[in-house]
Amino acid sequence: MELRILFISIMLASSATKADIGPALPVYENSQLFRLFETNSHLKKVKADECQLLQDIEARVIRIESPSYQFLYGDMLAWGVCVERDAAQGVYYMQLAAQQGLPAALEQLGRYYSRGTLVQQDTERAIFYLREAASLGNTRAKLQLAELLVADYGSPLDYEDAYRWLYQTITTDSSTHQKVTMLRKSLENKMPRNVIARAKRHDTFW
Repeated sequence: MELRILFISIMLASSATKADIGPALPVYENSQLFRLFETNSHLKKVKADECQLLQDIEARVIRIESPSYQFLYGDMLAWGVCVERDAAQGVYYMQLAAQQGLPAALEQLGRYYSRGTLVQQDTERAIFYLREAASLGNTRAKLQLAELLVADYGSPLDYEDAYRWLYQTITTDSSTHQKVTMLRKSLENKMPRNVIARAKRHDTFW
């Protein structure tokens, strides 16, 4: 009898603990991660989930080599979110994701090299990453690339592509729309009219 009471007590305690923890969180889908990357809210999401998916994230980085998870884990390492901070290892995983063509990773590395965040400032390298991200349709990369070109960094050979990518940008955000318009006008001042016309005629998005 006493053993039975003890067993029931243990079961009740276990049930209470599970109730406190709540149901297991589903692993992030790539589509969900892409939306989080677009709003730069992926680290907030990991924190809000109380780091419960850390082992799943690490498994997808090491076993599957998923670029979206490499970037997520790299950012977690870079800023010490749910793991011990290791900026060098964080940038390494971001670079792995960028090598696989993840736009968010390419854009962030371009931004970091442009500003000297975590890495040494290197405008030439920043333009390389931003150009790759912009060619894949990343709006933030398009804007940053154009800003650097307007500020006389990079090569005039990049003007046409940068202008075309801005011209093809579709956004419902009014501030982004205004910024695109302003940067287009600034690039137009640096470009021959025939090149501007050619960029507008180009019918292939990104």
